Amino acid sequence: MRTALVTGGGRGIGRAIAIALGGRATTVVVAGRTRRDLLSAAKEIGALGGKTLAVTMDVSDPKSVSRGMAHVRKAIGRVDVLVNNAGIGGGERVAGSDVERWRKTIDTNLVGMYLVSREAVPLMRPGGRIVNLSSVLGRFGVPGYTAYCASKHGVLGFTRALALELADQKVTVNALCPGWVDTEMAAEGMHQGAEENGWTFEQFRERALSNVPIKRIIQPKEVADLVRFLASPGASAITGQTYNICGGQTMD
Repeated sequence: MRTALVTGGGRGIGRAIAIALGGRATTVVVAGRTRRDLLSAAKEIGALGGKTLAVTMDVSDPKSVSRGMAHVRKAIGRVDVLVNNAGIGGGERVAGSDVERWRKTIDTNLVGMYLVSREAVPLMRPGGRIVNLSSVLGRFGVPGYTAYCASKHGVLGFTRALALELADQKVTVNALCPGWVDTEMAAEGMHQGAEENGWTFEQFRERALSNVPIKRIIQPKEVADLVRFLASPGASAITGQTYNICGGQTMD
């Protein structure tokens, strides 16, 4: 029985990943801030025959992470797959920006990944897998999104360094860069973009997807399927890599 820990696992991409990793041979630890969402995800995984544990955790808070991981250690004692998915979106231009909001983005999207990994790595054995969620904004910049871009670029550097750090332990570390994915967070970003440009939501969405070569939004399950592969034995020779899943939006 292996254990998979998914942060931000209560909704969106994280929920799809948690469900994809579930099964009779895996206990999925669904971690996040909203207990209701966690219990809902756990129920869905359980209905498919998998075992679950819901852990309330705010990855931006070191004390919350320590408490949550202590619960995992006591209840299960090991982590075989760690998916650092928790994150927040949004943005604003630097001039006159809110310093605390900027820091919150970095703390959630980047520092939180470090805090959870710091607690999880000692619980991992040879054959362990870590998958970190970045973004296409970890590949290029977008005006008004300095904090988000900085955090997601940082995820890639963290991934590469940690992959080398854990290579001798036979633990792989890889990252994903999704583009527009059909989630609440993406919808919020589209609403914000539409408002800033004086467009309707439908106009912004159409323009956004026109820049995606495959001309459609990505489904959370498509991201989850790639995570499931990277967490499988077949991916044992893949580490320190970044995979774009963005419909061709970036090819770097």
